[in-house]
Amino acid sequence: MEEAFVRPPSRTPFIGAANRGFRLAQSFGVMRPRVLEREALMDRVAAKTGLSDFGDPWFHRSYDALVDAVKAEARLNPAGEFVAEMQFEKVLTDRALAQRWFSDHPEILQRALPRPVIVVGPMRSGTTRMHRLLAADNRFQHLRSFETISPVPPQDFRRGDRNDDRVTMARKIQRMARLANPRTLDIHPTGPCEPEEELGLLVNSFWGMKHEVQWAIPSYGRWCENTDARPAYRQLARLLKLVSWSQQKSSLKPWILKTPQYMLDLDAVLDTFPDARFIFTHRDPKAVVGSAASLAWNQTILYSDHADAHALGREWLRKTEQQIARMRRARERIDRSRMIDVHFEDMDGDWQGVMRRIYGFLGMDAEPAMPGMGRFISRSSALKRKPHRYSLGEFGIEEGEVMERLADYVRAYDIKVEDPVRRRA
Repeated sequence: MEEAFVRPPSRTPFIGAANRGFRLAQSFGVMRPRVLEREALMDRVAAKTGLSDFGDPWFHRSYDALVDAVKAEARLNPAGEFVAEMQFEKVLTDRALAQRWFSDHPEILQRALPRPVIVVGPMRSGTTRMHRLLAADNRFQHLRSFETISPVPPQDFRRGDRNDDRVTMARKIQRMARLANPRTLDIHPTGPCEPEEELGLLVNSFWGMKHEVQWAIPSYGRWCENTDARPAYRQLARLLKLVSWSQQKSSLKPWILKTPQYMLDLDAVLDTFPDARFIFTHRDPKAVVGSAASLAWNQTILYSDHADAHALGREWLRKTEQQIARMRRARERIDRSRMIDVHFEDMDGDWQGVMRRIYGFLGMDAEPAMPGMGRFISRSSALKRKPHRYSLGEFGIEEGEVMERLADYVRAYDIKVEDPVRRRA
């Protein structure tokens, strides 16, 4: 077993101090018990906003499945309970505000989402780098970090407003994230206005792996894997139209989209964006599993005092295997002319050459985009303060098992196997 003696990192003292403060406040009756139940929080949001339309009630199912798993499995500490309640209430508020925008401005839902370029790959396979390089080209539309945190503009928002309070909120959230566990932002560096994936648009339906990275809730993950995802993607598309409208961008500009969740939901993605073009990223599955487990671990330890590294590692090995199997099945629906495959090590070695190949696939001239991409490469180096180092051994996983379970994937896509000493990113 590779580096089996290595222990996964612990959290910073900040969360321990926060938990002690919460417990003290609870013991003196200063802090009320946390509320996670859907109907109670919907009533609270309706009272605060005066809005009672939360959109397609399909989300009731995913919300209830999530809360059931959180209560049964996550074993949240006081800080975790506080964050969960805030997160659920915020999503419900965003849903109510979105419905108001759609009602007041029906032209939003008439906007087109033509020929998006969708990056699909396992967690930690280079999807973020690919997404942000393409987002450097102003011929595309992309989501910014503050918009995935808060995809719905506030009630007093004016289109084109340069003083968007959501940017301030995102900056505060990211500052708190660095205090709570600086490794998280080293693993996935970002800033309030940096290009970001659409996870928040799926969270708006209480859907997807974002929750599984945050909490140890395997029953919820399996529920999602066995549930039709199309309603969550219909809401994602509606929110993309709202974001594009609020940005005052042309609806003719294609979106650059990416989130590893698409690996599991590719059938729903294809049905939602029937004219999409796809960039599939591939990487040695040993690195994918180890890096994904490390990302999840560094989140889970914030919210629970009972995180089990080996159980978490087994779950992300299973999850990675499931992602790859479902992606490979769904690819059979896609015409070869609409997809291209990219390898992680090729991007490491010659990103300009790979991007020129991708632009050839898209039928576009790459040269106008190259200066912006170069600026992103320089900026990303500044954002990433420390390298992300990890090992499978931290999570009780043997390299041989990963290779045995995913050998066919490695062969089918001619994936280069990495040297364990290089394990980073």
